[in-house]
Amino acid sequence: MPTSIYEIPVETITGEQTSLAPYRGKVLLVVNVASKCGLTPQYDALEKVYARFKDQGLVVAGFPSNDFAGQEPGSNDEIATFCRSTFGVEFPMFSKIEVAGDSIHPLYEEEPKATGDTRNAFRERLAGFLSKSGATPNPEPGILWNFEKFLVGRDGKVIARFSPEVVPDDPAIVSAIEKALAS
Repeated sequence: MPTSIYEIPVETITGEQTSLAPYRGKVLLVVNVASKCGLTPQYDALEKVYARFKDQGLVVAGFPSNDFAGQEPGSNDEIATFCRSTFGVEFPMFSKIEVAGDSIHPLYEEEPKATGDTRNAFRERLAGFLSKSGATPNPEPGILWNFEKFLVGRDGKVIARFSPEVVPDDPAIVSAIEKALAS
């Protein structure tokens, strides 16, 4: 079992084996993303936050996932093309992974243990929405939906977790990023 997020194997969206080690010492905003979700327009804000803070050491890391209502059905090539052509995404994108369920990626086994969670109100709304179909949200501390965000400090530890509906350029996230970059 890896001892830090930097040791967890990941794959770039173009299929190259790697890890998050190249980002050691940087601040990471790790987000599970989807192209056919009501929250998909957050790609635009993710790219803007990345452009604003990348020279100070922020890296936005997008991890596509098809775990929630099949909202990321595309191949890695289709996802990459969509993100570039629709939102001008230049931040690092990684191969589609599972962030919930039996085959959860090791990165998402570790990150959800973080505190600093802003998801209670979203969990209640999601539970109400899903109850119409007899479904329920993932149990704590699991990922609730697409576009859940984890802010990882320069030391590789998760320092904040943000609910899917909190947009990347929300003052709470921007303030947390600025604080992490300053430390």
